Formats: sequence, structure tokens, C-alpha cells
Amino acid sequence: MNRREWIRFAPAAALVLAEQDAPAQAPLTNESLRTALKLLGLDASDTQLEMMRPNVERALTAYTSMRAHSVPLDTDPAFTFHAQLPGMKPPRGGQFLGSAAPAAKRFAKIEDVAYWPLTDLAALVRTRRVTSTALTKMYLERLRRHGETLHCVVTLTEELALQQAARADKEIAAGRYKGPLHGIPYGAKDLFATKNNKTTWGAEPFQEQLLDYNATIIDKLETAGAVLVAKLSMGALALGGQWFGGMTRNPWNTEKTSSGSSAGSASATAAGLVGFSIGTETLGSILSPSRVCGVTGLRPTFGRVSRHGAMSLCWTMDKIGPICRSVADCMLVLRAIEGPDGKDGSVHKAPLAWNPASPLSAMKIGYIEADFAKQNGERKKLFDSALETLRKRGAKLKPATLPEFPVAALRVVLNAESAAAFDDLTRDGGVEKLSGQRPSDWPNSFRSARLIPAVEYLRAMRIRTQLMRAMDEFFAAWDVIVSPAFSDLLTITNMTGHPQIGVPCGFVKKEPEAVHFTGRIFEEGPMSRVAKAYQDATDWTNRRPDGF
Repeated sequence: MNRREWIRFAPAAALVLAEQDAPAQAPLTNESLRTALKLLGLDASDTQLEMMRPNVERALTAYTSMRAHSVPLDTDPAFTFHAQLPGMKPPRGGQFLGSAAPAAKRFAKIEDVAYWPLTDLAALVRTRRVTSTALTKMYLERLRRHGETLHCVVTLTEELALQQAARADKEIAAGRYKGPLHGIPYGAKDLFATKNNKTTWGAEPFQEQLLDYNATIIDKLETAGAVLVAKLSMGALALGGQWFGGMTRNPWNTEKTSSGSSAGSASATAAGLVGFSIGTETLGSILSPSRVCGVTGLRPTFGRVSRHGAMSLCWTMDKIGPICRSVADCMLVLRAIEGPDGKDGSVHKAPLAWNPASPLSAMKIGYIEADFAKQNGERKKLFDSALETLRKRGAKLKPATLPEFPVAALRVVLNAESAAAFDDLTRDGGVEKLSGQRPSDWPNSFRSARLIPAVEYLRAMRIRTQLMRAMDEFFAAWDVIVSPAFSDLLTITNMTGHPQIGVPCGFVKKEPEAVHFTGRIFEEGPMSRVAKAYQDATDWTNRRPDGF
């Protein structure tokens, strides 16, 4: 059989011909294959290696062919992760009750309201005590004044903001009030597509990137009447606080980072530069900076909020949520941004129930006993006090124990998916332009992840399914779980898709600390109710950093 006849019977081998103009690769040897297998914990005989080599060579040719095909970053894989397991019943429908709209408070000058929660800002705008335009100009001025100190602003969207504010004022004057976000200035993490404004992803290779459409969340907030005043800093490609403009700083201690990757969102909210902000989380990027900056961060259930138009980092873990000054604020923002849009296949239509007055005594609330027992010193006092405060508010707390799983090992999912998302940037040398080049930064991670076998990635995903089943059984006994900010529950719930909210619980060495509340899948309401009860009983959320 000649070569062409053989190809007719072996279609996969046709790729060899199709790619004959591709750059020549070093020939594979038995020794190089054996070395590669050792990295995977395997071995093979010389005979087996001889049999393998043609298959591997054909695979390498196929990889070359695929790399030559353009795949934009906003192209999802041909699979979709769902937080709901097969057969899992959706939560029962419930009402979004909210609290009674507060009366408009008095103030001496407009900047006095900079730190007010959006519920109070909404009262001012609704009653026309303050125009959206005046509020917007005040926040724009604060962003200009403090943005450089905190390195939290990438782009002031002043022209857009003033247009949106003027429209809100006109609508409200005409009696067309849209709700509590109408006319309220906010900032968005700079990974959301925003037409006519740069979307830089915090990374040097994308500093001038202009996308010709809006992310779904930007459109939804505009529909709710909110006013976008700034694109806020993020760690480059959603890691940490370092971006091409510098390290985002913490308003409580400007010598330190605000953590990340929703670095600017948390920093700007904590410093009173916006009414609220939007962040994203893959493995702590809402809850970590919210904790460090002393604000309230809510990470919704995976599949609650559409990610269309948001930079993809990890398709099966990325989530979008609000960073605000109160729990009630977070729930109001979540109500505006949640729900399907027909563009993100992971999003479910699930009821969002919220009753801020439901009694804690009727809820099954557990606390991760082992995590609280690990604390010491000032931190232990804070967390012990937090639990005692909840008990005084009526919570019947009982100890809970998390299922045991190799949770840290499952981070291979994030490593593999992020490397796949930015494979082209790695191959064309774009990662070399990133300012972060340490072993813990993306360039090294992306390169290292090329050695993750598909078999191991899929094994991790299967263990992830087991973890989801275990957590479903775990939550059969609980409505809400309380934990310290440092807990395996943060990693577990980012893998399973469960929602979490973090609120300030005090200070350790003059820097904020937080307690977390976790809920069942698509049940953000109960966990937020418990968080609000704690927040209402303490004064930590009302503290302000000096100098801002």
C-alpha cells in the first residue's frame, strides 16, 4: 500500500499531509517519550514506546493544525458546567421582599454622602433631594482625587456617566423611577466589555483593547438606571492586585495591596469613590479583596449571573457578583444583574428569594468548628465574638464538619482552563509583556499547565462531581454555614458553585477581618439574611479609612 492509499484508510494521518508546510519539530525519540511519561507517573517498554510514537506524532500534527485556527477568547468550550446536579430540585419560589425604603436623610454637603449605602443614596435620588448628576459629579471628583493614590482606576467613563445621569434625572422627574439603582453611580472591574471605552483586563498586551459591545451585566445595570463612572483596576488577567498601572492599594493601609483580583472594585468601594461596584471571582477574587478592604462582597451561585462579555479565565468556575457597603445593597444589585440572557448557557432561571426580616431561630445554621478552633490571638477573639453575636440575634448555632476531599489538588482545573484560555498569548510571547513574572504569576502558571494531561484534568472534574454530591448531602442538614475567612470552604464552594457572602467582623492590627456565610445552591437569600443580622448588630461596616 503506497502512502496516498494508506491515507484513505487512516483519516487521522491525513493531518500529516495537511500540515507539511508547518515548522519542523524535533524528532521524537523513545527517550523523550519515556521522560514525558515519567512526569505523569507512568513507564513503558521500548516496544510500547515504538508503538506509541506514530500516535504521538500524529497528535502533535493535529495540535499544530488547531493552533493555526483562530479561536477568540469569548468562545466557550463545547461543554457547560452546572452547579445543579442531575435530579437536584431547584429551590422553591419565594418573594424578594427587601426592606421598607428608608426616608431621605439630611446632609450638609454632597460629599457627606460618599460612604452612604446605596439604599440611603437611592432615597436621596428617589425623592429628588439630590440629582443623579450631582451625585455622579461628586464621585467622579473623588475618583480623580484618590484614584492615583489607590491605583484603583483604569478609565474614568465621565462622558458616558454624565449622559446616563442626565437621563436618570429626566426619567425620575417624569415619574418613571426604575428602582433603588436608578441614578446610582457604580464602578465595574475592567474585564467587562464596555462599548466605546477600553477594556484592558489589567494586562499590558490589552491596554488599548476596544470591544464593540457591552457585557450583559453592563446592559442590565443600565436598564436598572445605574450610572457607570469608572472601569476599575484588576490584577492582570484576573490574578492578584498588580496591573499595568501598578499595585492596587488598600485604603486602610496604602503601603499594602487591596488583594485581588477584584482589586479596584473593593478598594474604590471601601474609599467611598463609588456607590457600589461589580467584581468577579474564580477562586476568591470577590471575597478576598472585600475582606482586606473591609467591605461586603457577595459571590452568587455559579449560573446565577450571565458572564457574556466578561473576560474568560476558567469557564467552569468564573462568577460575577457585587461589592457593596452592606448586605442589603448586595442583594439589591444581585436582583438587577441575575437571570438568563440567552448568551451564557450556564445561567439558570431560578427564583431569588430575600426576606431580611425572617427569624434566625427558625433556620438551621452551622459553623465550621475546626476552622474556628484554629484561630488564635486577636483573630480568635473577633471570630468568637461574631459567633456570640449571632447567638444573641437568635441563631441556634451547631458545629458542622466538612466532607474530606483533596480540595487543594482540584485547583488543577483552574490551572488547565486558564492556560487554555490564554494559550495563544503564551505561544506568541504576549505573556512576556506582563509585569508579573514571578513563579506565582500567570506566565509561569500558563507554561507549567501545558504539562497537565487531559486524563488528569478529567479525573479532577470527576472528583469535583463527587465533591458536589458530598456537599449536596452536607447541606441537607443546613440552611446556612458560618466560617472564618480562612477556610477550605472558600475553595470548596468555588468548585461546587455554592454562594457565599463576606462581611467585616473587626480589625486585626488595624486591618479588616471578615466572617463568611455560605448558602445552598441558588439560595443566596438565607445566607444573606444571617449575614445581615450580624451586620446590623455590629458597627464594623460603618468604619471609614483615614484620609479618604
